[in-house]
Amino acid sequence: MQKNKLLFGSTIGIIGGGQLGRMMATTARHMGYSIIVLDPTPDCPTAQVADDQLIAAYDDMEAIRQLTERCDVITYEFENVDLQAAQYIEAKGKLPQGTASLRITQDREQEKNKIVESAQPVATFNIVQAKEEVHDAIKSIGFPAVLKTCRGGYDGKRQLKLESEADLVEAADFVEKNGRSIIEQWILFDKEISIVFTRGQDGDITYFPVAENTHKDHILHTTVVPARITESVESKAKQAAASIAETIGVVGTFTIEMFVKDDAIFINEMAPRPHNSGHYTIEACNVSQFEQHVRAICGLPLLPIYFHGAAIMINLLGEDVASFMQYINEIGKGHIHMYGKKENKPKRKMGHVTYIGKQLDSLEQELINTQLIHTK
Repeated sequence: MQKNKLLFGSTIGIIGGGQLGRMMATTARHMGYSIIVLDPTPDCPTAQVADDQLIAAYDDMEAIRQLTERCDVITYEFENVDLQAAQYIEAKGKLPQGTASLRITQDREQEKNKIVESAQPVATFNIVQAKEEVHDAIKSIGFPAVLKTCRGGYDGKRQLKLESEADLVEAADFVEKNGRSIIEQWILFDKEISIVFTRGQDGDITYFPVAENTHKDHILHTTVVPARITESVESKAKQAAASIAETIGVVGTFTIEMFVKDDAIFINEMAPRPHNSGHYTIEACNVSQFEQHVRAICGLPLLPIYFHGAAIMINLLGEDVASFMQYINEIGKGHIHMYGKKENKPKRKMGHVTYIGKQLDSLEQELINTQLIHTK
């Protein structure tokens, strides 16, 4: 049974005002919901399409109380939500996603342990609390490896690749500065994939097609769908998603990033929300990752997913926008999404463009011919 069912006319609160919140709000507005966003930046991307904005820090408990009072249900667009604030909203019965997904995905140690508890594959890892533990930890893992903070960090920030004994001094300094950290085996993968899925409050799960992702400087650059993987790998990805979702008790849209090596998968990271690699769903599927998310948190039935056949999504970072728009004629049938960010900065996600087709090979060749993407 559904715990709640909120129909059009209800108010959805969103913590976080970036592009994910913007696309979530746009979808919810189309469905007849009102939107209030909480974000410290005035006129943030989500506020531009919302009914109202509470301008406050994410841990401002007075603002959280106001948001909770004014909204029928609350969600978030990023995982680093203040946990005390989330617990308050959950206690008021207005956070159907709960706090478990947030608590787990905010901490890499907890995240890895939950993946292991779900009987899913991860790279060998060790947790280090002090710099003296680095040498012993790397002995059991070997080189190459990667050292990351257990909390915080994204798009490659706050992490360090370890390739030889010469890197251990820097690794010790890293741990001394950042505290509890995780050392993971460096997987020499064939490709990176992600699976975006939605789980309803009744436990029903729908899966979007598995996406294949290419990163530049640790930031997602291109997403190609369907991923060029075997049926076996696709099956393993869905099984992993189902197992992890059940273990954590996921509600809403959730994303799992994985490495593929031969016919094996290794779970890398998880996000308890819609994801950059799922933006293709807006045009390429009959229902987007954002609509399924709104449906889940409002207690509505999830829709069966149908895919048009092929999609390629290209991220537009600050340094890409001007040069990319010079090719506006070549962009042609690309669907342009700009995020409404006031300041254009290098490495900042300013928008994306999605191309849709029936066959991936012909769509990819078309973009290569117009030099919008390049062969590896």
